[in-house]
Amino acid sequence: MTSQKTSQTMKPATAAKKLGVYLEATPAEFQEGVVSRDELNALQADPPEWLRELRRNGPHPRPVVAAKLGVSIGGLARAGITEPLTTEQIEALKAENPEWLQHERATQAEVRKEAARLKEKKQK
Repeated sequence: MTSQKTSQTMKPATAAKKLGVYLEATPAEFQEGVVSRDELNALQADPPEWLRELRRNGPHPRPVVAAKLGVSIGGLARAGITEPLTTEQIEALKAENPEWLQHERATQAEVRKEAARLKEKKQK
């Protein structure tokens, strides 16, 4: 009996999530295959042009949009933003700074402040 190490694989959706990109914007060959752990590591270490372009300009998935705007994913949903946004659209929102964005950023700041307070209290 020989034991052969098999490479761990993941669905394209999982790999896209780990890479921080919107799956539907990736090349067809990425969407249709499976991604091994080694392939994922290679993509992270030396991203091909399509991956660099997606990370730079989008469209970005909701977690990335939320992080770039400084709000929660729930905050995006409350504002009615359910579609992926490009970097250009995110920058336009930042420049416009609508009331909902100001409110959600303030909420997020309070959440972070409370988390830091609880962490500090726990350490004492």
